[in-house]
Amino acid sequence: MSGSEQVSGTIDVDAPPAMVFAILADPRQHSRIDGSGSVGNVLKAPDRITAKGQTFTVRMKLFGVPYLIRNRVVEFEADRRIAWRHFTANRWRYELAPTADGGTRVTETFDMSRADGLTTAVVRAAKFPERNLEGITGTLERLKKAAERDAAER
Repeated sequence: MSGSEQVSGTIDVDAPPAMVFAILADPRQHSRIDGSGSVGNVLKAPDRITAKGQTFTVRMKLFGVPYLIRNRVVEFEADRRIAWRHFTANRWRYELAPTADGGTRVTETFDMSRADGLTTAVVRAAKFPERNLEGITGTLERLKKAAERDAAER
């Protein structure tokens, strides 16, 4: 855990930032890389996220219960950073940095620093920081495999 309001993880990927970002900016690929087991198929989304303010709707499941969630992109810098949130102020952020060998260092963060007190209390009571840290670890490993596979196929 990296602070009381955020959890994050980092991994190095043997693929260039543009290739990693292409996966993150395509909501239809999120289930491909999801390490939490909660992300399903996308119901509505642009082919590729290109700016803040864009939205995408995803089928999800939590504790086996299915639901729909609409996410809004709240941070965007092509090939460097993308973040989204849903009805709470919690953010899921990916930050990409090129490495000296042509790869990418990816940091994924669950950030609840903007949430109100009630939301934060519910998130903590449901053990979401701990669950999200496990999901982040799994997602980063799956993102690494996916991006490296995509790079090898090109």
